[in-house]
Amino acid sequence: MATPRLEDLPHYGYQDYLQWEGRWELIAGIPYAMTPAPSVRHQSISGRIDRLLQEALEECQGCRALLPVDWKIDEDTVVQPDNLVIRHEPQHAYLTRAPVLIFEVLSPNTARKDKITKFALYEREGVRHYVIVDPDEKVAKVYRRHQGRYIKVTDAVEERCAFDLGDCSIELDFSRIWN
Repeated sequence: MATPRLEDLPHYGYQDYLQWEGRWELIAGIPYAMTPAPSVRHQSISGRIDRLLQEALEECQGCRALLPVDWKIDEDTVVQPDNLVIRHEPQHAYLTRAPVLIFEVLSPNTARKDKITKFALYEREGVRHYVIVDPDEKVAKVYRRHQGRYIKVTDAVEERCAFDLGDCSIELDFSRIWN
């Protein structure tokens, strides 16, 4: 049996995305189901990250921490980062501008997409900081965009890490996300 050619595969857009039930992401016209729902451990870690971001951003008037929300990059790409920080006031129910900081918490069904596909997408779209959190290894790989490319800052386990968000700078204690 012949392998299908990329141009023979269905290509979906934002209007298709709006019709789908459940949680989905759409990257370059290819749909990705966000099921099953994240595990309890995944949700706990994401909740702790949100709490740390909320605390760190209390004094910053220009930044806001969010949990998964649609980021419509273009007509055939919509993603929902696990945790993110924005520096703008959204004009729609979804984001149209790049967040300044994104956390993706790995799960077995999304790890490859988060490490490869989203890494390249976020780098291309200008996300200043990308953090890939591995609950199994209890390590957060912290990347910063420099001259258009991500460079690894650290593999955070118990460390504190600073993030320059433009309007403000924050420091997160990664030891607080694991328990």
